[in-house]
Amino acid sequence: MIADWVRPNGYALLKEKTIYVFSIKGNEFFIERTSTLTATDEPVVFKDVKDGFFSIRVARELEMPSQQADIFLDALGNETKVPAMNNKGVTGMYYNSEGIKGDSVWSSQGRWAMLKGQKSGKEITIGIFDHPSNVGYPAYWHARGYGLFSINPLGRKIFSNGKEELNFSLKPGASVTFRYKVLIASGTKVTNDEMNKLANEFGKENWSMYGDQ
Repeated sequence: MIADWVRPNGYALLKEKTIYVFSIKGNEFFIERTSTLTATDEPVVFKDVKDGFFSIRVARELEMPSQQADIFLDALGNETKVPAMNNKGVTGMYYNSEGIKGDSVWSSQGRWAMLKGQKSGKEITIGIFDHPSNVGYPAYWHARGYGLFSINPLGRKIFSNGKEELNFSLKPGASVTFRYKVLIASGTKVTNDEMNKLANEFGKENWSMYGDQ
């Protein structure tokens, strides 16, 4: 996939080349995404913010049950109110590579995180793996109980309570590559040991095997 990151005035700030690799092993479905971003004629700065980078939204059944209303703030301080909802059939739970679970996965670092739950009577696991070559590895997780499952390699400040900050930049003509792997498993239980094994295998892969970026 080839794409341009374009300003409102039509100027292409970045060129993106993305390769997807899909594979199946038994009841496990994998998606690997390798994206190379190349600055055009101007320096590009990725401001340190908490909002996503590589993200998915999950079905209501895979959200985490919540008994209370919440208010979330974006980078500009704008509020998003999330009311208390009916939890019937809501079964999700987050886990990460550092032994953290539940709401605490948000703002934690780890080389993988997974969301487990049930949908249509089947055990479902969704896992996301960070790659050691990525900027900010191991990244912080912006994983919310209301269904936002996101990894953010470029956000440090809010997750570290101001102890870290990363305003990543590219010089004109310079490139950076990001690699992520997604696991979707149905009808089988995925263990932490399996996630660690998959993370080890993914970490040893060389992105150049998928072609010249």
